[in-house]
Amino acid sequence: MSRLSQQEEKQLLDFIKVWLKDHGYTQKDLANELNIKSSRTSEITKKVQEFYRKGGIFNIAKNLIKIEQNWLNNTQLNSEKGKETHSYNQLDIDSLVNQIKKDSHN
Repeated sequence: MSRLSQQEEKQLLDFIKVWLKDHGYTQKDLANELNIKSSRTSEITKKVQEFYRKGGIFNIAKNLIKIEQNWLNNTQLNSEKGKETHSYNQLDIDSLVNQIKKDSHN
């Protein structure tokens, strides 16, 4: 595969920008996932072109799906940790309320 056309490249970058926004991520987050030092659009474009040369649009899609799966897995892990912490906090609050009630009756 050679290169994406300018129109294909523009459409793909527009898609990526919307995709990032929908998931609540930034170009910097994407750059980290792509293992590139700069989050500039030109650097992301170079990486996308590299994916294209190595396997066409399928390879680009495969890599973006892999990144999205990582993000979704991280979100689920963080959500589960948050629920655990939240439930413990609620238990602590309930314990304090019970202690206050007990103390006020004495």
